[in-house]
Amino acid sequence: MYWNDLGSHLKAVYGTKVYKLSLSSGCTCPNRDGTLGDRGCIFCDGAGAFAAAGDIRRQLAAARERVAVKAGPNARYIAYFQSFTNTYGPVDRLRQLYAAALEPEEVAALSIATRPDCLGPEVLAMLAELREKKPVWVELGLQTIHPASAAYIRRGYALPVFDRAAAELRAIGVTVVVHQILGLPGEDREMMMETARYIGHSGAEGIKFHLLHVLRGTDLAADWQAGRVALPDLEGYISLLEDCVRSIPREMVIHRLTGDGAKRDLLAPLWSGDKKRVLNAIHAAFLRDDVEQGSAFR
Repeated sequence: MYWNDLGSHLKAVYGTKVYKLSLSSGCTCPNRDGTLGDRGCIFCDGAGAFAAAGDIRRQLAAARERVAVKAGPNARYIAYFQSFTNTYGPVDRLRQLYAAALEPEEVAALSIATRPDCLGPEVLAMLAELREKKPVWVELGLQTIHPASAAYIRRGYALPVFDRAAAELRAIGVTVVVHQILGLPGEDREMMMETARYIGHSGAEGIKFHLLHVLRGTDLAADWQAGRVALPDLEGYISLLEDCVRSIPREMVIHRLTGDGAKRDLLAPLWSGDKKRVLNAIHAAFLRDDVEQGSAFR
């Protein structure tokens, strides 16, 4: 039984617990500002849309305060820009913002979530500069390799765009982490495993698995309420997850095993709102089923 979880990986690298500090870049998204669309991806609720970034030092201090109870005096941190498309804005402003986030000694790395179609030459040059200071991760929201699913969720770019972005990021020494959603309408088990294997062959070093979940105010919510979207139960999700973990390379770091939305907005599946219970169930099942990461990767 083996899976390469992020927490263990970071502790091996840095010798201590590493915590993510959630920060805001103030970026919007081309799928929301009218460039590609104005409603975002079908599952996106737009929470915090277009929020001002604010002073990065104050953001760092506030984020550290939120984890202060858990973090010891020797903890290290990852400056994590998660919401929306964090390379979608003036490059000079982003360079200053991200350089400031990397400045504190206790910040070990920078993690930037973005879209593969928002990584032009100037952005790549900026990321290469930052990479000279400390490790830089870029998270790419692929979700699926299947065209019908990508069209349904309104992803807004074709698969070769992802391929090119992943290759260009790797070429400048940036760590690539890819998101996959399990449970998209119309996808069976083998299709999800195909996406996992594809990510495994992309050169990405990390992966985040997400459960498709329905949030209030999204277009996905309307489809779910109309009976057009069926969601797996906990055991069904774990079974899918096990097969996808078996379908990725042994050395790939698993950054996330599930995903959930804010409880106040979560419509379904309600079991996903109890994250501790879900993670305990996943770990117990992995042990029970002797899950071996990479055993089905080819």
